[in-house]
Amino acid sequence: MSPGLRALAVDDSPLALERLIRLLRENPRIAEVSAADDASEALKLVMGVPLDVAFIDIQMPGLSGLDLGRVLARLAAPPLIVFVTGYEEHAADAYDLGAVDYIRKPVSADRLATAVNRVLKMLPSAELAPKLVPDAFAALPVEARGRTRYVKRREVLFVEACRDTVKLHTSSGVHTVRMPLAQLAESWEEAGFVRTHRSYLAAVAAITELRSDPVGGLVAHTELGDVPVSRRHARAVRERLFEAARTDEPEH
Repeated sequence: MSPGLRALAVDDSPLALERLIRLLRENPRIAEVSAADDASEALKLVMGVPLDVAFIDIQMPGLSGLDLGRVLARLAAPPLIVFVTGYEEHAADAYDLGAVDYIRKPVSADRLATAVNRVLKMLPSAELAPKLVPDAFAALPVEARGRTRYVKRREVLFVEACRDTVKLHTSSGVHTVRMPLAQLAESWEEAGFVRTHRSYLAAVAAITELRSDPVGGLVAHTELGDVPVSRRHARAVRERLFEAARTDEPEH
């Protein structure tokens, strides 16, 4: 296989589909582009051709893009999914399905390139992205006022989920990145982070103590404030803190 992604474009609008195909073919990271104008045709292509990523419109007659995403998620080796839509209200549902990105129409070449890079970071193949895969989330790009800066993982004390974005809490401030918390948690767990709550991820080294809050819940205290610890995650948090303390204990 030649280096690059095998992509599928799905949209019931001929003009939108033509534009998406053209932008994908112009992207140097894309090797092959297949196309479908409805979900049924897309499913036939996915079953017959190995694909790395599907760019799917949400509003389609019959089987919607979200419905198609749910079907693809049940496959043994599904392609990664990027939703392309003119509406914002489906973002939470899209990320719940495990979508890598959520692009608003009209799609631009720059925005598509960002989505393609995110897809590459999720793939294990060194042939596709030899420079992006190793420790891909050691630093995250933060866009604000037309500028991009990178927040390093070691700067982050805890992460808070907010719909389709995450807020990185650092000593220099709070920085927002558009990605699902589950994706970040999976990448950062081996780098010293622990899931404390369905909406929170914390650096183990940043937690100074566990204590009860005024209503009887459990919180992990950091220098930037308290992070909630749910009952579901409390045991894992305690185990990670104990392991960290034992590792730091000097030998006698």
